[in-house]
Amino acid sequence: MVAPTGSGKTVIAVELIRRARARGERILFVDHRREITAQTCRKLWDFRIDHGTVQSGFPPRPGEPVQVASIQTVHARAIRGSTSYLPAADLIVIDEAHHARAATYQRLIAAYPSARILGLTATPCRGDGRGLGNIFESLIEVATVGGLIAAGWLVPTQVYAPIRPDLTGVAVRRGDYAENQLAARVNTDRLVGDIVEYWFKLAERRKTVIFATGVAHSVHLRDEFRRAGVLAEHVDGPTPTEERDTMLERLAGGDIEIVTNCQVLTEGWDCPEVSCIVLARPTKSLELFRQMVGRVLRPAPGKTNALVLDHAGAVFEHGLVDDPINWTLGEDDRAENLAHRARGEYEPPALTTCPECSAVRFEGQPCWVCSWHPVAKPKIVDVAEGELGAVNRNRSVQNVNSDDPVDFYRMLLYIAEEKGRNPGWAWHKIKEKFGIELRGRFRSIPPSDAVRAWARSRDIAFAREMAKQRGAP
Repeated sequence: MVAPTGSGKTVIAVELIRRARARGERILFVDHRREITAQTCRKLWDFRIDHGTVQSGFPPRPGEPVQVASIQTVHARAIRGSTSYLPAADLIVIDEAHHARAATYQRLIAAYPSARILGLTATPCRGDGRGLGNIFESLIEVATVGGLIAAGWLVPTQVYAPIRPDLTGVAVRRGDYAENQLAARVNTDRLVGDIVEYWFKLAERRKTVIFATGVAHSVHLRDEFRRAGVLAEHVDGPTPTEERDTMLERLAGGDIEIVTNCQVLTEGWDCPEVSCIVLARPTKSLELFRQMVGRVLRPAPGKTNALVLDHAGAVFEHGLVDDPINWTLGEDDRAENLAHRARGEYEPPALTTCPECSAVRFEGQPCWVCSWHPVAKPKIVDVAEGELGAVNRNRSVQNVNSDDPVDFYRMLLYIAEEKGRNPGWAWHKIKEKFGIELRGRFRSIPPSDAVRAWARSRDIAFAREMAKQRGAP
């Protein structure tokens, strides 16, 4: 069963469990994250379905005909070990079923040769996009992202992205970039467009989650935002569960503005209040891309859209999140975004943004959000190298670097005065950023957060270059 993140897969599963239970069947629900176990148990109680739980920290009730189990726990106790018995089951429901090829799941499925297997996922494919036909016999797509957005159950996305970064030479393993090589290439002081600067410019201090290439990169991003006066935290795999839960609660409540992570928040957590994600991690995996972006699609009071700051250029690799996907069970076939492919592999994709409300739409078609109708074909605007821009439906990237050079210069003069620098520093920085040489006398003005962030990024890059020339590590 295929349905997008935020479509209510758990509610659907619980209703199917209720019906199976009414027929006298025994059911085993299997997941791989503690958060999913807790969420499923809550939904079962909402439906007044008694059940047991096979996971440490949860009270066991082995006599119940419905059991919710962590794959790690049930495998350790009853398959690899002998401290307990496998629960009897006529129906096995596997959540996040794109993980079902893992050895733990394969051993579990083999232990139930007569049971029916139901997989739940938003992305029914392996990391390299190939199908799961060696496990499942049929595929039913019950909802799509585009359909749920049109019905108001999910919010539309507004995407900003640069020209894709140069990843030439980065190895591909198991369908995605090798993480160690990717981190070395991306964890620099200035990812394309500068993440801190553009977050101030575009995100309007929205509650934000950032996906990084690795732990060091995630910590680096957190520290840079903290230096810019942003309330930011970092979470990784070893972060204790209670600490992570508290951190995400503080993010939802506004006590934290940003949480950075690497491969931790891609699945198994819900926080509708988050309305911005930053993709600082390039990926060749359609499954990972859709899971990351899907985290911010749930609606919340006052939330009109989801902002995606795609510094990794993943949208050029995989298309828009509301594009329909041609999912497949074929083990030798790959899931494919046919709409994105139709836009042309080598030509700019037919993507544009609505001039009235900035919602993503197809070029030449009315905006389905505000009903704006196009009058003439919009002009393609090229993006300056290294700048973040809005992804248009005609595959152009609309430059959002609309800073006035004179105002920017006056703000840099203010920073120069603060730091006791020669005004020539501001002059050279304007030439670096805008490629122009200003003439005349200008009075300084207080800088914006975005200008401070940009100046800080240049200071860091300069310091590292000097250290490199000195031979420092």
